[in-house]
Amino acid sequence: MKGRSATPPVGNLFTDSYSNVNSIFHYNYPFQTWGSLKSWYCDTRVETKYWTSAVTIISILWHYPCISNWCGGWPSMFAETAEFHAWYAERCRAQKYRTGKISLDQLNGWIIDPDSGNLVHHTGKFFTVEGLEVTRSGRAVEAWQQPIIIQPERGVLGILVKEFHGVPHCLLQVKMEPGNVNGLQLSPTVQATRSNFTGVHGGKPVPYLEYFAAPRPGRVLADVLQSEQASWFLAKRNRNIIVQVEDEVPVLEDFCWLSFDQIDELLRVPNLINMDTRTVLSGAASRRLQDADLSADNFRGALARSWSPEGHSLHATVELLSWFTEAKGRCTLTRRLIPLSKVDGWSYRDGELTHDRDQHFAVVGVDVQTSNREVSGWQQPMFEPRSQGVIAFLIRRINGVVHLLVQARTETGAFDGVEMAPTVQCQPENYHHLPDDSKPLFLDEVLAAPRERIRFDAIHSEEGGRFYHAQNRYLLIEVEDDFPLEVPENYMWATLRQLTEFVQYGNHLNVEARILLAFFGFYKEDDQ
Repeated sequence: MKGRSATPPVGNLFTDSYSNVNSIFHYNYPFQTWGSLKSWYCDTRVETKYWTSAVTIISILWHYPCISNWCGGWPSMFAETAEFHAWYAERCRAQKYRTGKISLDQLNGWIIDPDSGNLVHHTGKFFTVEGLEVTRSGRAVEAWQQPIIIQPERGVLGILVKEFHGVPHCLLQVKMEPGNVNGLQLSPTVQATRSNFTGVHGGKPVPYLEYFAAPRPGRVLADVLQSEQASWFLAKRNRNIIVQVEDEVPVLEDFCWLSFDQIDELLRVPNLINMDTRTVLSGAASRRLQDADLSADNFRGALARSWSPEGHSLHATVELLSWFTEAKGRCTLTRRLIPLSKVDGWSYRDGELTHDRDQHFAVVGVDVQTSNREVSGWQQPMFEPRSQGVIAFLIRRINGVVHLLVQARTETGAFDGVEMAPTVQCQPENYHHLPDDSKPLFLDEVLAAPRERIRFDAIHSEEGGRFYHAQNRYLLIEVEDDFPLEVPENYMWATLRQLTEFVQYGNHLNVEARILLAFFGFYKEDDQ
């Protein structure tokens, strides 16, 4: 694999004068040109009594991408977030892509099965779109039928982590997905379905895949099969894995190293860090705030106590697990696959499969042309939501410790039927035709929350490989101290530490809850 190493050179390039390079790495000298770098180094060599040749300067630039950035080269690390945005803009200009909707019956490589109407890839791989009948849901609407994505193969979502001078950095990539509202977003180091990395498409191999398959270099920090959007997938799971390495890692041109603090800033930028990166980062959330002041009498202190094993929780973890098990035991949801052509309440219009009230989502065809993917072009069906969703946790300080109001939510495609979910997770427009008492609980509290109670608020895209321009508004809302501790039976107060423990196991927290947990893990603001 070709690329630049972001690992400092060994002592064959520097001995006692290595400390000078050390200071460069810590961004003490904002060199703008080759000349300013060489001038500085010629000055310092008098003190260190070491002469540096042009070869050594080139080595510095090669091994230290942050300096290469200042000298007009190819960066992979950034002293300031503004430098990342400049690099990101340049990568966006460098990648050529085009996406557009086409009729489902014109999709190249896809077949509408004459007997079932199901959408199937000609290889029998990737995924299919079929019909699903749902009954006894226990929700506001007891029964319905809908299209559903069937993708039994498990993909890999992996992030490489490496420390530079004691600061952990994640290797992320700028990647085009056909469903992204803005085209390119920050993806994990590896984001690939099994069909992708086994070469079903006949395209280029997936870079860095060797770090996430045994035997692998590095140390595994997190590794678990996690569920995906259960409203649109049936029992879909992907492997979420984080691997820490110490050896040199070649950095390809669309990849970069970002520190946790930089990721914290970028999570506040709409539609920048993609869904797959966010769900994998939930596995690293507990590694944050380890040095926070547990005695601080502010929100950050309450947050730190919520992560800490010393923090008092309203309910013991075994009580939470018992509550969750009881919720799954109460679940009466039944599901049955049916032919897509027989799905009631859906019909083909203008080359799309749409809901008769034009709600929920539509199944659309998409044509893709790109310069930086495993193949240069393809066509596929995608799900396009008809409205923006709202995903929110209500949070409250209980005995000085942040607690989250967790929902045991019946999910259409969840592996066990029920998963732990945010307090509110819905598309509000889907409830306009229903009575007020059919609206999701706590939706009004979320939508009417005063600005000063909102701890986090950002719009992010969902998985751009299957969903077309799908966006949700993610919120963390702190309620007043008089908000009731007694809540309906499908809800429970939990600390961040308790939820982090559940992330280690599949089929506990749904993808929306994990994403909000990642936001908590990278939260660093105080009461102001």
